[in-house]
Amino acid sequence: MRIQLSDHFTYCTLLRFSLPSMIMMVFTSIYGVVDGLFVSNFVGSTPFAAVNLVMPVLYFLSGPGYLLGTGGTAVVAATLGQKKRHLANGFFSSLIQTTAAAGIIVLILGQWMLQPALQLFGAQGTLLAESLHYGRIALLGVPFLMLQDAFQSFFAAAEKPRLGLEIIIAAGITNALLDALFIIVLDWGLTGAAAATVLGMAVGGLLPVLYFIRPNTSLLRLGRGIYSARILGRACLNGSSEMVNVAASSLVTFLYNYQLLKWAGPDGVAAYGVVMYLSFIFAAVYIGYAMGASPVIAYHLGAKNREELHNLFRRSMHILAAFSLTTFSITQLFASPLTALFVGYDQHLWDFTLQGMRWYSLAFLFSTFNYFGSAFFTALNNGLVSGLLAFVRTLVLEPLCIIIFPLLYGTTGIWAAFPIAEICTCLITVSTFYRLGSRYGYLH
Repeated sequence: MRIQLSDHFTYCTLLRFSLPSMIMMVFTSIYGVVDGLFVSNFVGSTPFAAVNLVMPVLYFLSGPGYLLGTGGTAVVAATLGQKKRHLANGFFSSLIQTTAAAGIIVLILGQWMLQPALQLFGAQGTLLAESLHYGRIALLGVPFLMLQDAFQSFFAAAEKPRLGLEIIIAAGITNALLDALFIIVLDWGLTGAAAATVLGMAVGGLLPVLYFIRPNTSLLRLGRGIYSARILGRACLNGSSEMVNVAASSLVTFLYNYQLLKWAGPDGVAAYGVVMYLSFIFAAVYIGYAMGASPVIAYHLGAKNREELHNLFRRSMHILAAFSLTTFSITQLFASPLTALFVGYDQHLWDFTLQGMRWYSLAFLFSTFNYFGSAFFTALNNGLVSGLLAFVRTLVLEPLCIIIFPLLYGTTGIWAAFPIAEICTCLITVSTFYRLGSRYGYLH
């Protein structure tokens, strides 16, 4: 049966509704993973390090897509909850059109800032040249990536999360098949990896446009936009935490790469790339859950249904606890064979990467709650609290830990920095849940 935003949600229906978004995020994370897997095994470790240096730039530049998508979804879903479908469609259309325009601007700025950014974080010589070669091409996909990121959130509000999943699967398969063709068969090296990424992003960004611009069976349709500075401001404020998360995760990745380049050379960057690729896949599960559950939370906020908000919060906490324990256990049990997929050809690199993976995975016990905290308050249209939680986590605690702990414990301190920052953030997030529970009614 079709699950509607207005339904009462059990564990089963909440997971069923969120599952397409979860799988969708896993396939989104495959972009970088597939490129890294092919480049590491068929092109070399230095080109692999080049991909790892460029990817944070791409995701940083795509941040406005998350900003307008997640923040806009909260506005649109709440408007649907108020039974104002015409307004919801107008807001949806204007936000997508704004995302497309922003994508062109970001592409131009990205080409200009790429080289200074790479040099700032330590790339030089061959590593800089190969990073620029890969990055110049891959940047062409940023407008498509921004649209894809925005649509990922809106698919759930449109009650079509499964369609969003199917489109992302198509994009991921396109990327993987073209990587194999361009890198292995045609021997195009980094050029092939970048081209495959751009074409995969184009599939993920353009297919939703084709669906929503035509008559469809979802709650939303692209048409004439209703432009409002107030609505755009609300969307930006609501999505500020997700924008902070994207921007800060790129900054944290830059800091990690800088520290590892300083302490361990290019092998350190390659090792961190493997850790991040595997972490992206596991993190995609709880990020996707937050993305799928947020429109439901926003809808019941708009409908002023406090009892259902309490139900959604309570069940989400239980689900997230299960995610935390499961992802941590899987990474600890399978860290060795997973890292071997990328760097099994080099024993020293394998050992160094394995050490990083075991330390880094400790963060999964806490990061599930931290990310959901930001997404939860975004759905409640409280962008200030959401943004502050994301700011403290990603722009204060994580950078401080990455800078300080290596001075005390060397490379072990680099790996331990992230889980320590997540533990501190979790304490702040949990206390915020309880302080604001009575205001919104999700705690009795």
